[in-house]
Amino acid sequence: MSLSSGALEKKKLPWVKLALGLVVLAAGAVLVVRGVDLGGMIDQGMAAVRAAGPLAFFFAMAVLPAVGAPLLIFNLSAAEAFAAQITLAGVIAAALVAIAINLSLTYWLARYALRPVLTRLITRYGYVVPRVTPENALSVALLVRLTPGPPFFLQGYILGIAEVPFRLYLIVSWLAVLPWALGALILGRGLLNGNFRVAATGFGVLVVAIVLFQWVRKKYSRRDSE
Repeated sequence: MSLSSGALEKKKLPWVKLALGLVVLAAGAVLVVRGVDLGGMIDQGMAAVRAAGPLAFFFAMAVLPAVGAPLLIFNLSAAEAFAAQITLAGVIAAALVAIAINLSLTYWLARYALRPVLTRLITRYGYVVPRVTPENALSVALLVRLTPGPPFFLQGYILGIAEVPFRLYLIVSWLAVLPWALGALILGRGLLNGNFRVAATGFGVLVVAIVLFQWVRKKYSRRDSE
């Protein structure tokens, strides 16, 4: 059975994402026009994050993205919030451990705890669960993780329901999210403290990740088709 990237794309969801993005941009523009101090709001939010402490933050990072919370928000804020307390290297290590725990939790929810509910949810939103065999398991895991469209947590649900072997799932998923996490951590650190050289470095990591992932996805798509 061939797994094309199109099998993972929902028909209407991109329009929903676009609409939500436009709403967020419009709300931001309204706040700016009305003179709302967005910088002050961000500072207050970061102060609240620091007050909660790194243990609570990384625990939330390990759990909440499994039920739909955006992982990107955690990655963008982690370094600026806690680098002074546990060093940047400590933040990166804690974030990568939290992501590994999150991936494991997502797989357990999809394959065991909430399998019937999540199966109906994925079918309802128009996604196709691929049929996994020992021969195509690596290709399935790579194509699901590298295909734009499905949110990070939904990709994990698809792979868990498809019963990709856990070790393969965890390695592929962790490596696939690694450059995004590193890029976002560095980008957030630069943006939130006004160091645009650091922010540019993080953005560069994200660009390289996009190019690399597109190349790998096309390679495995052709292999799967053949």
